[in-house]
Amino acid sequence: MKPVTSSITAAQGFSTGAVHCGLRSNPEKKELALIVSSVPCTAAAVYTSNQVKAAPLYLNMKHLANGKAQAITVNSGNANACAINDAKNALLQAEAAAKKLNLDVEDVLVASTGVIGQELPIEKIVAGTDAIVLGQDPLESAHAIMTTDTKVKEYAVEFELDGKIVRLGGIAKGSGMIHPNMGTMLCFITTDAAISSECLSQMLKANVKKTFNRISVDGDTSTNDMCIVLANGLAGNTEITGEGTDYETFKTALKVVMEHLAIAIASDGEGASRLITVEVKNAATEDQAETLAMSVASSSLLKAAVFGADANWGRVLCAMGYSKAEFDPARVDIYFASKNGEVLVCKAGKGIEFDEDKAARILEPDAIEIIADLHEGEKQATCWGCDLTYDYVKINGDYRT
Repeated sequence: MKPVTSSITAAQGFSTGAVHCGLRSNPEKKELALIVSSVPCTAAAVYTSNQVKAAPLYLNMKHLANGKAQAITVNSGNANACAINDAKNALLQAEAAAKKLNLDVEDVLVASTGVIGQELPIEKIVAGTDAIVLGQDPLESAHAIMTTDTKVKEYAVEFELDGKIVRLGGIAKGSGMIHPNMGTMLCFITTDAAISSECLSQMLKANVKKTFNRISVDGDTSTNDMCIVLANGLAGNTEITGEGTDYETFKTALKVVMEHLAIAIASDGEGASRLITVEVKNAATEDQAETLAMSVASSSLLKAAVFGADANWGRVLCAMGYSKAEFDPARVDIYFASKNGEVLVCKAGKGIEFDEDKAARILEPDAIEIIADLHEGEKQATCWGCDLTYDYVKINGDYRT
C-alpha cells in the first residue's frame, strides 16, 4: 500500500469540478463542486448522530436505499439545515446535477455545509451546477468544500486486490463543530474497487468508529456531518461480497485514508496551534481505552493548558475520571511527549517532581502526545484533538454575521 496523488480522482473513472456560484462574496472562493463516476457505483454513507439533521442527509438516506449512486453535489457557504424550504432545495440541487450529468436524480447525493437556518439560494446552485466543467484538479473541489478550514484535506492510496491495482482516495472538510459522532465535517471517498454495498457499509461504519469518531475540536456535533464512499468496480477485481483476505485488505486501505483525513481535521481545528494525540495504553479493553482517551482529547481545560504549554497533568487525570469508564487511578502513569522529548509527570496516580522547563519545551511543537498507561491489560486506543486558543472565540463570535 502506497500513497498516490489526485485524491478524489485517483481511482479510475472519477472526475470532479468546482465553481464560484455566488454563495460567498469572495469571487475567488469556489463553493460548489461535483464528484462524478463514469459508471454507476455501489455506495455507503454514515451520518451525524445529531437529532437535528440537515435536509441533504434525509435525501441521501432515501437515495441510498438501494445502495447505489453515481454523483455527489456539494456546496459550502450554506448548510441548508432548518430552513423553510430545505427539503425542496436539497431535491432541486440533486435535480440540477442529474440534469447536467444525464443521470436519474436518485443516483445523485447531496451535501451542504455552512450557516444553519438560512435559505439556500437555489437559483445560484442551479446556475452554478450548469457552469461546472468536469476534469479539474481535485484540489479545486477540496477547496470548494472548505468553510473555516485553513488547510486542504486530501489523501489517496494504491494497493492490490485479486491481482489488480486498486486506488482509493478522498477529500474532507472540518475545522469547527467537530465532535463524535461524527463531527461540521464532510468526507467523500472514491475507489475503483468492486465491492458490494453491504460490505462497503460494514467497513465504513467500523472504520468511522476508529477514525472520525475519535477526534474532537470543540465538543459540538454538527447537523450536516456525513461520510460517503463510492465504489465503481473499474479496477476489475473480483467483487468483494464477504469476509476474507481481500475484504481485510480493502478495509485496511479505507481506514488508512479515513484516519489520515481525521487527523488532518483535528490538526486544523478552528484557531488551533497544536495537534493533540492522546494514547491510552495497557487498558483492560479497547472500549475502556477509547472512552478515556476521548474524554482527555475533548477536555476544554486540557486544550487550554496545551495552548499555554502548561504541563498541567491534573487535567488529564481529571478528564479520565469523569469519562464514566472504570479504571484504577492509583495505577495510572501520565507522560507528555513530542519531537522535543518525553517527560513522566504522574506516577501511580500521584504527582512527581519533573523538570518544568523541559516539559514546556516538549509542549512547544505543533504536534504533541499525551500518554496514559493504565497498567491493567494489553489494549490501547488513540484519539485526536487540538488546543483551544483565543482565535477559536474570535472565529465563532461572529461566524454568522
